[in-house]
Amino acid sequence: MSLPKVFRWQKSSYITVLIGLFFLWFCLFSISLCLGSVTIPFNKVLEIIFLRDSQQTEVWQQIIWQLRFPRAIAATFAGAALGIGGIQMQTLFNNPLAGPFVLGINSGAGLGVALVILGSGFIGGVAGSFSVAVAASLGAIAVLSLVLLIARRVPHNATLLILGLMLGYVSNSLVTMLLHFSPSEAMRLYLSWTFGSFAQIQREQLPIFSVLILVGGIMAYLSAKSLNALLLGKQYAQSLGLNIRKTRRQVIMSTAILSGTVTAFCGPISFVGLAVPHLCRYLLKTVNHRLLIPAIALMGASLALLADIIAQLPGSQLTLPLNTVTALFGAPIVITIILRRHKP
Repeated sequence: MSLPKVFRWQKSSYITVLIGLFFLWFCLFSISLCLGSVTIPFNKVLEIIFLRDSQQTEVWQQIIWQLRFPRAIAATFAGAALGIGGIQMQTLFNNPLAGPFVLGINSGAGLGVALVILGSGFIGGVAGSFSVAVAASLGAIAVLSLVLLIARRVPHNATLLILGLMLGYVSNSLVTMLLHFSPSEAMRLYLSWTFGSFAQIQREQLPIFSVLILVGGIMAYLSAKSLNALLLGKQYAQSLGLNIRKTRRQVIMSTAILSGTVTAFCGPISFVGLAVPHLCRYLLKTVNHRLLIPAIALMGASLALLADIIAQLPGSQLTLPLNTVTALFGAPIVITIILRRHKP
C-alpha cells in the first residue's frame, strides 16, 4: 500500500535541506562565539578552541570558555528541544497553535522557581543556579504527574488540553499571590528569570542538561511512527494496532522532559516551539515525523542561536530579554505560514 501524499518525500531534496540547516547552525554557532560586548575575530576563536595553549589573552579565553561556548551549547540544545516538543504537541492535539508548554509544564516550573526565589530567598552564584534548576524541575514534575494521572482517565485529547491549561492557570495564580507578598528585590529576580536566557545555565550544568535533552529527543524520534499514524485519524491509527493511550503517555513524557528541562535551566522560552515545526513542514513539504524531527532539531537550534545573538546586541553592553526577540520574529513566521496555508 502506497504512502499518503503528505508522507512522501524526495531523498535528494531532504538531504539538501538537512545539509543547508546544518550549515546554517554551524555559521550561527560560530557567530555567537565571535560577537558580544567584546568582538573576537573568528581565527582567534579557532585558536582558543583547538589550541588550548594558545598565546591569546586570558580574557578572551575566559569569555569563550566560561561564557559564550556554554551559552551557545545551551541555545543549541534548548532550541532543538522546544522545536521537537512543539511538533509533538501539535500532532497529538491536532492543533497548529499548540506548543511545548500547552500542558502547563512551564507554569509548574515557574511555580517551583517562585517558591525558591519569592518564598525562601535566592542563593547567589552556582549554588543558587542549581537551586533554581532543581526547583523548576520539581515543579514541572509535579504538574507532569498530574497530567499523566489525568491522561489515564480522560480519553479525549481536547479535554486533556483544557485540563492542562487549567493546571497552568492555577500555577500562575499561585505565583501571582507570591509576587504580591514578596519584596521588590525578589520580584525583580523572578521577573528576570521569566524573560528567559541561555546565559542562566552554568558550565557545570551542561552535561545533565544535554543528557536530558538527548533522552527526550530520542523518545520523540522513537514515537515518530506513532505520530504519523495519529495524523491519519484516531480510528485509522487504532486499526493499525496503535495503542492510543500508551502513545499519548509517551508523547507527553517526552515533551515534558524536553520543555521541563529547558524551562528549568533557561527559563520559559516562547515561540520557538510554536514556529519551528511550521517552518520545517513548509521547507520539506511533508508531515512525516521521521524526516521532520531531525530537521526541526537543527532549525530550532539555529533560531535559538539567532535570537540569542540579536538579544546580546553585539558591540553593546546591553542585553535584551530573550523572549522579546523570539516573539518579534516568531509571531510573524507563524502568522505568515498559517495565512499561506489557508490562502484561497
